[in-house]
Amino acid sequence: MGTRSLHSQIFILVVFLGFLSIPLHPGLQALEYYADLTITVDSYGFVNIEGLTNYPNLTIENTENYTSKDQSYWLLNITKPDIFSEFVYEVRLPKGSSISYIRASGTLRIEEQSGSLILRGFGENESFTLLIQYQTEKQGSSFLEENIVYLLLLSAIVFVSILTLFLFFKEKKRTETLAPLVTKEPLSNLQGLNHRQKQILQLLQKRNIPLTQTDIQKELQIPKASVSRNILGLEHKGLIEKEQIGMSNLIRLKKP
Repeated sequence: MGTRSLHSQIFILVVFLGFLSIPLHPGLQALEYYADLTITVDSYGFVNIEGLTNYPNLTIENTENYTSKDQSYWLLNITKPDIFSEFVYEVRLPKGSSISYIRASGTLRIEEQSGSLILRGFGENESFTLLIQYQTEKQGSSFLEENIVYLLLLSAIVFVSILTLFLFFKEKKRTETLAPLVTKEPLSNLQGLNHRQKQILQLLQKRNIPLTQTDIQKELQIPKASVSRNILGLEHKGLIEKEQIGMSNLIRLKKP
């Protein structure tokens, strides 16, 4: 029994050592990741990642997954926990950006080109970490967005002012058009006029606005035929004048 047990133990040990000596299948070996990337961030926080890499879903266009904003501060956070045998990258931040905090794996240097910050980094046999906190200058669109309420209020004030002036001049013109044409002393000479004619002239002077024959008839309580006859007589004497407005005639004192 002891010999068999010893032989069994030796057999198991030999099989185990043989298994360790067998090389792993290439598909089962650990994958070595690499990356050579250009990372571009625009002023609205959209990120483009271009280049060569075998890391899944690392290159991408117009994504907001890697950026966030807190008040005026933007945060770019690209972190991949897997080990890269080698990585090289270039980051282009929006023009006018200023960096307040940065943490990155590997080696990093910062350059400036035409008002834009360029970050270049590389590393070997480590995970990929890139964390940048930055601010951007206010662009024209941001200014409009922040002041849109004031601009709308100013536009409303200007519109109301223009409308008020338009209505004022329109009313003034209408008043001037309807202003009665009266003489300085329209009733200085009433000789040769009958009682009805004098009443009509006195009414026109008192009201100081053009009147229709119906208005005169109602005011003086005289027959319609009498009004027409006496108005015709006053018109022949050159004391009044008529102006046809639609179906009615406006009667006013005639300017001398």
